[in-house]
Amino acid sequence: MKKMMIAAGTGFLGNVLIEHFKGNYNIVVLTRGKAEIKNDIRYINWDAKTMTGWEAELEGMDVLINLAGKSVDCRYNEKNKSEIMASRVDSTVILDKAVSECTNPPMHWLNSSTATIYRHSVDKQMDEETGEIGHDFSMNVAKVWEKAFFRNETQGTIKTALRTSIVLGKNGGAFIPLKKLAQFGFGGRQGSGRQLVSWIHEKDFARAVEFIIDNQMEGAVNVVSPTPIRNAAFMNMLRKTVGMPVGIPIGTGLLKFGAMLIGTETELVLKSRNVIPKRLIDAGFTFGYGDLGTALGNLT
Repeated sequence: MKKMMIAAGTGFLGNVLIEHFKGNYNIVVLTRGKAEIKNDIRYINWDAKTMTGWEAELEGMDVLINLAGKSVDCRYNEKNKSEIMASRVDSTVILDKAVSECTNPPMHWLNSSTATIYRHSVDKQMDEETGEIGHDFSMNVAKVWEKAFFRNETQGTIKTALRTSIVLGKNGGAFIPLKKLAQFGFGGRQGSGRQLVSWIHEKDFARAVEFIIDNQMEGAVNVVSPTPIRNAAFMNMLRKTVGMPVGIPIGTGLLKFGAMLIGTETELVLKSRNVIPKRLIDAGFTFGYGDLGTALGNLT
């Protein structure tokens, strides 16, 4: 059986990938938690900064997937901004060192990135070829992250940056709080409601990763659904799905106040992510949940 290592694989996306790949791969997960074997998955401790023995597991690995990075669901103060950047870059740099020192390195290394790398756009659709990358904290993090990933050629190892959007899933991620918001009657537009939401169903996310591996796709790939949707329409569809007729809108001022109270940033809902998966579509990938209504119906 083929072998896969998932760095920082104990979170929401890690569990989505484990569930998808566990029948076809022997999976090793790098975790800050304790070393153990659970449900036939081996968990190995690492600190995402130094080589402490875990690197030996990379020898002869078929696939390496790195999901490491502090959550951006926090206030962008200097401490958190530093940790957001360092958690992404440090893990990528140490994995790069480990891969480069392998006698038999992984055949394919997929590293997390983000669809937030593209500028706020309510008009132009951003693909991998013509997408416009701007300049602010989040975009700069993405740029530095990808630069650290691609800076060295790894002989014998294909590299892919996964520019992922909001992944909608039953057991984690953004869907759970959004669903609760709609159920409590606050599922109206957020801000102007004109900003576009790029999203992908959890099963399509895992299938896209498998497709990228099977087709040996290199470079940056947008892992998003083909249909970004306006925030107002997204929330309206979510309200209908949960059976809530009322959706109180939340203006920008109230969003800023609320974000401050709960320790997050309004960028997470106000930035217009108008991103499309051109490379996946051109390569022949088909989405099982390309329509938001179908996706939400499956998750509720």
